[in-house]
Amino acid sequence: MDFGLSAEEWQAVRLSVVVAAQAVTMGLPLAILVSLLLRWPGLPGRTALNIFVHLPLVLPPVVVGWMLLIVFGIRGPIGQILNDWFGIRLVFTANGAALACAVMSFPLMVRAIRLSLDSVDRGLEDAASTLGAKSVDRFFTVTLPLMAPGVVSGAITAYAASLGEFGAVITFASNVPGQTQTLPLAIFTALQTPGGEEAAARLSLISVVLAVAGLLFGEWVGKRLRP
Repeated sequence: MDFGLSAEEWQAVRLSVVVAAQAVTMGLPLAILVSLLLRWPGLPGRTALNIFVHLPLVLPPVVVGWMLLIVFGIRGPIGQILNDWFGIRLVFTANGAALACAVMSFPLMVRAIRLSLDSVDRGLEDAASTLGAKSVDRFFTVTLPLMAPGVVSGAITAYAASLGEFGAVITFASNVPGQTQTLPLAIFTALQTPGGEEAAARLSLISVVLAVAGLLFGEWVGKRLRP
């Protein structure tokens, strides 16, 4: 079998890589913030926030994409403001695909970061406080370095998951070759095309290689960052 990819197939691969990177960039800072909030036992509505954050893990991806359409569509409460005030349109765009991937992979980042946070010795943070370190200083000098393995692991896992996201992307961003057609959507299109089995096999192989490489890299980095 010839594993050489056509120009359109390479475009889908490149777009997947870019979209996945954008998804992690969009979601990681918020995931760190939410993880810190969920660590606070006295946070009002902590249980509700935890449920809301993890909803994409249990909802069908198509439902998540439909919700994004409702909220970020050009007639949605946020999408209309972005479109009318700033000229930013997310629906049926590559940025919209990145948003869909960010939402779907967000719980993965939060879970990894929270696991890392739970292992942070609060005594070290208290010791830094007694030495005069303010909350921001404690976070950057004590908490963040100790939770770094979880942050990196969560980011890489989310990146790998974003490479394979299908339902939310096709619902919110559609399937436009060269614009929103990521690798999973290209595989789907090939399978719907007569005689497209060979193209689907090529793209599936690329998908497997990228996913395995991402997971192996995450394991390697996680081991290097562990004390």
